[in-house]
Amino acid sequence: MALEALSEQRAGRLRAILSRMTARWQLMPITREVIGRARQPFPGEPIRSLDAIHLASALLASDSLPDLSLLSLDHRVRASGQRLGLQVVPE
Repeated sequence: MALEALSEQRAGRLRAILSRMTARWQLMPITREVIGRARQPFPGEPIRSLDAIHLASALLASDSLPDLSLLSLDHRVRASGQRLGLQVVPE
């Protein structure tokens, strides 16, 4: 099992890294504007509803945050985000 392979020491270091990273995250409410954009088509359809909300939020936030990065491991979300001109991480 993968969880057993991670030592407590390594898990502690990873939790510390995650804590430092999440301190920089900005939370964004799911507004009517976000929902309105999420209802529109995205490149690389089909996009699932929660992924559409994620992409719509990133698009709207990128207007005021030019250094915004879209964090996703889902290949469809990543491909759509790149086609929309968003910085996608991890690279």
